[in-house]
Amino acid sequence: MEDNKNQLVNTNNELIIRLLKEGSEQAFEAVYKNFYKGLCVYASQYVEEREECEEIVQDVMMWLWENRKALMPEMSVKSLLFTIVKNKCLNSLSHKQIRQRVHESLFAKFEEQFEDPDLYIGNEMMAKLGQAIQNLPEDYRTAFTMNRFENQTYDDIAVKMGVSSKTIAYRISQALKILREELREYMPLLLFLMKL
Repeated sequence: MEDNKNQLVNTNNELIIRLLKEGSEQAFEAVYKNFYKGLCVYASQYVEEREECEEIVQDVMMWLWENRKALMPEMSVKSLLFTIVKNKCLNSLSHKQIRQRVHESLFAKFEEQFEDPDLYIGNEMMAKLGQAIQNLPEDYRTAFTMNRFENQTYDDIAVKMGVSSKTIAYRISQALKILREELREYMPLLLFLMKL
C-alpha cells in the first residue's frame, strides 16, 4: 500500500493535485512522506542547521495544505515544493546577511564615535539594539534596515517592496517608535548614532 502511494505521487501528478484540492489527507500524507527527506537534503545545500532545514520544509508542506485549493492541474507538485523550499532558504540567508550588515554597521559607528573608553558602551548595547531590530515585525525591520543601514531612499525601498512610499514612511516611523520604547535607557546615545 505504501509503495502504491509513492508510485501514485511519482506517476500521476494531476490526480494528486485533484485529490489535494478535494482535501484528501491521504494524498497529502503521501506527498509529505514522498518528498520530505529529499526536500530536507535539498534545503541543507543552502542552510547549515538541520533543525532550520526541517522547519523550512515543514512550513512549505503546511503552505501546500493550506493553499491546496489554488493548485492548478498543470503544476508539478515536485517542482513547486522544491522551488518554494529554495526560495525560503534564500530568504533565510538574506535575513542573516541583513542581520550581519546591521551588526557590522553598528560596530563601525561605535568605533568612529567612541575612542574614549569612558564613552564606549560596548557589546551589551550593540546586542540589545541588534535584538530589538530583529524583533521588529518583518516589514518594519526590512524597511528600517534598508533605510538606516543601506542608505536607500523611501522611494527605492517602496519599489523593491512593491508598496507606496507612504507605506514605507509609516513602517519606518513605527519601527522607530518600537525601538524608542525598547531601548529608552540608551536613548541619548541612540539618538546621536542613528537619528532615531
